[in-house]
Amino acid sequence: MAEKLLKLGIPAGSLQKATFDLFSKAGFRVSESRRSYLPSIDDNEIELILLRAQEMSRYVEDGVIDAGITGHDWIMENESDVLEVCQLAYSKATSKPTKWVLAVPAESNITTPEQLEGGIIATELVNVTKNYFSEKNIKVKVEFSWGATEVKARLVSGIVELTETGTSLRANNLKIIDTLLTSTTRFIANKDAWKDDFKKQKIEDIVLLLNAAIDARGKVGMKMNVPKEKLDEVIKVLPSEKSPTISSLAQQGYVAVEVIVDTAIERNIVPALKRAGATGIITYSLNKVIH
Repeated sequence: MAEKLLKLGIPAGSLQKATFDLFSKAGFRVSESRRSYLPSIDDNEIELILLRAQEMSRYVEDGVIDAGITGHDWIMENESDVLEVCQLAYSKATSKPTKWVLAVPAESNITTPEQLEGGIIATELVNVTKNYFSEKNIKVKVEFSWGATEVKARLVSGIVELTETGTSLRANNLKIIDTLLTSTTRFIANKDAWKDDFKKQKIEDIVLLLNAAIDARGKVGMKMNVPKEKLDEVIKVLPSEKSPTISSLAQQGYVAVEVIVDTAIERNIVPALKRAGATGIITYSLNKVIH
């Protein structure tokens, strides 16, 4: 084992696969075992530990682990005193933030939180929900829900549930009447660990690579050869906010043009680039984009 070691918590459960995929794109080789909560990683200065996102911030705050990846919602729920190093714009389904919403059956006459006065709210996010209703001076009973919260919307007055796409809520015929919290994934660190030069640099290096992998999503690299007399026409086809790299070729009268564009743009401009005079057009996927 390395003399210097960073203990890093990885979220188990719904975010686990997306996190391992992200680490792979960032250049790390991570191997997991169904029977082990200690995945291996090809960096002997990192020890990975699988923990539930719900409890990650508590272990980071207590110094059991040096750093971890969890949602902003669970930091708020646990009221944890940790350093939020950065936001990581990824989740299990999309890159959009997730939301904790107050929902009731679609056929209900309830349209405002105030109408839930005296009722029962089921949720996994108990403390945040209690604070929400307390701030609005609405008296309700908040009960912890052990999963399948959508089903309980017809057993209690309402639920507070996490949604990313809204699919599950619609499938259970529920309507949203308010949003309590918008959350994104965060890379967090223990404040004492952050004071350690080795651990701070290791965290910063990991964060740089993870964000580079996130930035590469939805983008492709493009290379092409362009006759010099056609260069202006080709440049006009490329997105105006992109500044391509242009270099001379051994073949007289031609230049090489290279640019990074969004995937959705690429499929539209390739035919236009061909018509403008570009040849030898190559597109390729990206692992990391470092700004």
